[in-house]
Amino acid sequence: MTSEPETVILWRPVGPEELALIRQTDMREFPPRLPEQPIFYPVLTEEYAVKIARDWNVKASGSGFVTRFEVLKSYLDAYDVQEAGGRAHLEYWIPAEEMSAFNDAIIGRIEVTQEFS
Repeated sequence: MTSEPETVILWRPVGPEELALIRQTDMREFPPRLPEQPIFYPVLTEEYAVKIARDWNVKASGSGFVTRFEVLKSYLDAYDVQEAGGRAHLEYWIPAEEMSAFNDAIIGRIEVTQEFS
């Protein structure tokens, strides 16, 4: 009997354009980063993702969404958790050139858990 791989639940606040790109992959991948986005930063708590989606994405694009997904722990073990301005603001910093490998480490589908407008 084989055991299931260990995963970590992560969250990602996104705007409507990024969500449309995620939907094009059947909710399985995040899009490549834009040239001005050298880092992809999934966050460790839903509360932090909500704050970004509600307070930043809505102002920037009219709506914000919180996504939830699972990533192989074995993949994330190569990265340190970063503190972004406070103990409650924890995230991983995945270099843009690693997005394909990051997407390969996602188990299952990306789900939208909250929406703000």
